[in-house]
Amino acid sequence: MNHWRDTMVDRPEPDGGAYVTGWTISGIAVIVTIVAVWVLGI
Repeated sequence: MNHWRDTMVDRPEPDGGAYVTGWTISGIAVIVTIVAVWVLGI
């Protein structure tokens, strides 16, 4: 049986700053989308 390895899961980025920045931007985008849907009543 072959065992696959996903480098994104097994080895996080050595630069933690880029990792945190990516998740922060992603989280802000989700919040903005939720607020926009709520305000516009879509």
